Amino acid sequence: MNYQSVAQSILQGVGGRENIQSLVHCATRLRFKLKSTSKADTQALNQNSDIIAVVESGGQYQVVIGNQVGEVYKALLSAGGLEEVERSDEPQEKQTLFARFIDIVSGIFTPFLGVMAASGVLKGLLALALALRLLQEQSGSYKLLFVASDALFYFLPVVLGYCSGKKFGGNPFVCMAIGAALVHPVMLEAFSQEQARQASLYFFGIPVIMINYASSVIPIILAAWVSCFIERILSPRLPDAIRNFTTPLICLAVVVPLSFLLIGPVATSLSHLLANGYRWVYGLSPLFAGLFVGGFWQVFVIFGLHWGLVPLMINNLSVYGQDSMLPLLLAAVLGQAGATLGVMLRTRDVKLKGMAASAFSASLFGITEPAVYGITLPRSRPFIFGCIGGALGAGLIGFYQTNVYSFGLASVFTLFQSVPNSGIDGTVIAAAVGSLLALSFPAMATYFFGMKETIPAKSPSPLPNSKKSQSPLLTTLTIYSPMAGRVIPLEEVADETFASGLLGKGIGIIPVRGRVISPVDGSVASLFKTGHAVGLIADNGAEILIHIGLDTVQLNGKHFISHIKQGQQIRRGDLLIEFDLEALIQAGYNLTTPVIISNSDDYQEVLSSNQQRDVQENVSLLTLVV
Repeated sequence: MNYQSVAQSILQGVGGRENIQSLVHCATRLRFKLKSTSKADTQALNQNSDIIAVVESGGQYQVVIGNQVGEVYKALLSAGGLEEVERSDEPQEKQTLFARFIDIVSGIFTPFLGVMAASGVLKGLLALALALRLLQEQSGSYKLLFVASDALFYFLPVVLGYCSGKKFGGNPFVCMAIGAALVHPVMLEAFSQEQARQASLYFFGIPVIMINYASSVIPIILAAWVSCFIERILSPRLPDAIRNFTTPLICLAVVVPLSFLLIGPVATSLSHLLANGYRWVYGLSPLFAGLFVGGFWQVFVIFGLHWGLVPLMINNLSVYGQDSMLPLLLAAVLGQAGATLGVMLRTRDVKLKGMAASAFSASLFGITEPAVYGITLPRSRPFIFGCIGGALGAGLIGFYQTNVYSFGLASVFTLFQSVPNSGIDGTVIAAAVGSLLALSFPAMATYFFGMKETIPAKSPSPLPNSKKSQSPLLTTLTIYSPMAGRVIPLEEVADETFASGLLGKGIGIIPVRGRVISPVDGSVASLFKTGHAVGLIADNGAEILIHIGLDTVQLNGKHFISHIKQGQQIRRGDLLIEFDLEALIQAGYNLTTPVIISNSDDYQEVLSSNQQRDVQENVSLLTLVV
């Protein structure tokens, strides 16, 4: 993927920089808050092959990218100068109260969700190590790993303070300081003394209700909102000379005491009310709760509604030290993974099989968007089977009331997070069996009943000099070698994207000379500014991508010299690009060069017309059967 090119397309598709109110990203999607969604060109974005889907939900305009979303996000910030686009006083489209809530929650939790998931997984692995007696709770090894896994959760008010400050449009460091005050050692010591009835704390004669705010969620979010509200009122009214320190001074002096006297106790009561309410609903029928959550979770994800439940799960862990919702989500995730596996096993389409394999592996680790948007949802039946499998697995998990003891993305690692310190018990076994059921049922159902039509395997097309190829019904086109080197099959290229055929069929060449010539008569369709790749359109209609080496985009053009420009007409044999072969080898780069027919689907077959291991420039390399 050319991140800069994709970023430019997305920037144009959402209506330009001036239409962007804010931008964050999660594990697989860009989440825009646009000033006007009517200015966005959803159809154009959906036609971009690098974009999986576009979803409008919860007041957000979501562009689903997949696992490379982080790189596209960085390219977007650079291309559009979006670092400063966090808040605007310009009028925006009105949102419903629920849409505003979803937008706020996703904006606060998205930036550190990956780190939180990693911390939760590490906690789960430590619990498993204790259960298997691989570590002892009093050992130094365990303690060091435990603080690594627990630090983010313990100091969660600090992290939430920063993210809430950014989301609410205030000074995030002031809000971070308020969060730090909630878990300051002095206040924790005062809490311990009050618990032991040794002393009470007063603020100018007003008794302070002491609460342990470590790992809490709601108190700091409300306190940050109050701080940002005060800041918006004060900042425009203070002289410029003293504004930078006076505004934070007043916010800290007012909000920190207010947090301990009023905001914290009220928010804590609300936290317990939410946790008790969820526990009551779950307790009515854990089996039904599992069937409902497991069956409809992916529908919530499609519309972005799942963000409303993230604080609830974290709040359960904060109040009770355990959560029963996350194990149910594991079954929902594995249901779509199983349906994707069924598609992968059933289809004979090489491109779809490669896409399904990639999406399946991502789903196991909690990233289901590539599977849902790219594989199961477009084919309807696999998505439905995945939801049914999720419901069955989650129903079993709910019936045995499995809990997790740390937060994270719903993935195979959730099984480790369900292991209590006392060791593996029946709830953990139920989670494993439920997960297996959620994975296996949709896989089998999709394999036998989920594909409305099976793409027949293509019989090998004959080489051009065979008898059948002389039939007037078949036409062949020749692509010549753009460089000298050793030919290898495309599937042996050490890059899954090329080797899987997702970008098209072709071949790999390990060059022995640092230059690329035109393999066809045609024109330059695209030229990467780094000089490491070029796209050509032949006069006969073939679209060709020549990518010099793997990961060479990181060199940012160093060691590459382009002799062409975009749109230029070229003849076969014209010099396109020169590169310093020795310098690239010394720098440790793999110089295998994929030569890809980007529009392979337009041809019956793409065949290697050179049976030799070594190839010279300008000799027949590929044959396209029309």
